[in-house]
Amino acid sequence: MPLFYPHLYKNSICDLTVQELRGLGVACLILDVDNTLQEHHAGTPAEGVSRWLKEMKDEGFSLCIASNSKDHRVSAFAKKVDLPYESLCCKPFPFGLRRSAKKMGFDRRQCLMVGDQIFTDLIAAKTAGMKMLLLRPIKPEEGRSFRIRRWLEKKIMKKYPAYIERKKK
Repeated sequence: MPLFYPHLYKNSICDLTVQELRGLGVACLILDVDNTLQEHHAGTPAEGVSRWLKEMKDEGFSLCIASNSKDHRVSAFAKKVDLPYESLCCKPFPFGLRRSAKKMGFDRRQCLMVGDQIFTDLIAAKTAGMKMLLLRPIKPEEGRSFRIRRWLEKKIMKKYPAYIERKKK
């Protein structure tokens, strides 16, 4: 599978089903925070996320947060959703994701990284040897560097077989 192609592509983390995870042979979900579980820097889970996390735990999946953010931000959010975490993961490098898998006691091939960015989350997952679910960001960021990255990502995603353009509201 090419570097920039995820194993799955969804509009929301809440669209990911237990059946899909079992079909991929996944036992551990490694989750990004910003624009995956919450709006960027929001501090609280997005609508439906807490319910989805509970369902995944109840179904026996192990869950861990892996974020590039500083410890104080990640730990505060992780406490709210009752999940272990790794901060300062330095994605797109694979080291933080490998630490997460090891912390959770899983081989990297049993893990699925879930995130919203191609140039950080997807590349980190692929180079760590993990499966990847790419999500649409919950709410697009406003910063210039984000706008440039999102423009480049859109060009790549148009080549995805399951890509569906989001309608502007």
